[in-house]
Amino acid sequence: MTMATDLNAKTIVEIVKNLLDNVGFEVHPFKLGWYNECVDKPFVLPYDSDTLALLVISTPHMYDKAFRPFICRQQCDGVRDPIDQCVAHHFKLVKEKFPDTEVEAVHDFELNHNRRPKILVQTAGHVAGAAFYYHRKDVVPDHWDVKQKIFGVSVHPKYGGWFALRGVLIFKAITCPELVQTTPPDVIPDRDTRIELLERFNMHWQDWTYRDIIPVTEKYSEQQKEYFATKPGERQAIVQTIKESVDSVTE
Repeated sequence: MTMATDLNAKTIVEIVKNLLDNVGFEVHPFKLGWYNECVDKPFVLPYDSDTLALLVISTPHMYDKAFRPFICRQQCDGVRDPIDQCVAHHFKLVKEKFPDTEVEAVHDFELNHNRRPKILVQTAGHVAGAAFYYHRKDVVPDHWDVKQKIFGVSVHPKYGGWFALRGVLIFKAITCPELVQTTPPDVIPDRDTRIELLERFNMHWQDWTYRDIIPVTEKYSEQQKEYFATKPGERQAIVQTIKESVDSVTE
């Protein structure tokens, strides 16, 4: 195992990208202060504003490059969704690269005792410059009835909605005062298309058309679509199908 020595933010980012890029993840560094400035007090993370954090995104390639190999190697425990277990496995591999550095992994599915998310990954994705987080406030003037709830949604510049924000790795003792913030690409600059995006996401999310709000370079495979369209409690059948297909090839 290659261990990291003489650590700084640039070295850490290079190591983590080398580990995760090849299995279908994207890694985007950011300062926790950028995130804390954008969230309400209950979601503020208790670290120095210059603390290094890495946002991790799964691209459409993750399913074949990380997930399918993972479920064929591992015995999934059936408690958590296998995708979550796969991501947790790769976060663990990252932490093992830094045995002398405390790294906190915060997953998108984790909740605090009060049932609040431990981290708002869409906000983290925006401040890290990875994916633009479109809110109701980005439609001016407001289009909807004041009583109507409209949830925001992130759009990736390459994958549109065909991606997932999987969590954040926090390097507690590493600061990066030199890191410069970049704004995520505003791929939907016009009001009408923003309205269309938010209405597709809030009112028709099950047809997934919001994911194609912009032209994309890659999207989920048919099996991947089937997996994510299946209720979490029923996904083990697809997992078993994948295992059996691999077994039949190797026999």
